[in-house]
Amino acid sequence: MPKIKGDALILSIYDEDNTAYRPVACLTSNSLNRTVNIIESQTKCAPGEIEKTKGTQTYSLSADGEYQDSTSVGGSTATASHDYLMEAMDNDAITWRMSTGLADTPFYYGTAIISDLSLTGDAGDAVSTFSTTFEGSGLIVTTDPKAGA
Repeated sequence: MPKIKGDALILSIYDEDNTAYRPVACLTSNSLNRTVNIIESQTKCAPGEIEKTKGTQTYSLSADGEYQDSTSVGGSTATASHDYLMEAMDNDAITWRMSTGLADTPFYYGTAIISDLSLTGDAGDAVSTFSTTFEGSGLIVTTDPKAGA
């Protein structure tokens, strides 16, 4: 079974102005975490047994990357770095896309709110970095919600 390298999992956000997806700049890591709430119940019909059913689903995405200029003149407008995400954080929600590295379903899509964004600048030759978290709203889908937009 072929393995999928982490480099194939690229997180992008939809740029409403340019009607295109921008990859989050110079990622060092990104992840998608999906959870299902479990509802437990116990009745007198089945004493001593706990029944579990599936409840609501939630998900979050996180990303870490190197800080790049992606908004000012001369900056890379093809990517979304900390400064671009700062502006996007003021929106109610963003549309995101993550490549899966799979041939049959190449992308996951969803809507999320940027809930956390940090910028770190260490002393010396260290490159400035950023971290961000997106809290999902709705379902993760494999069809582009912006297709034809």
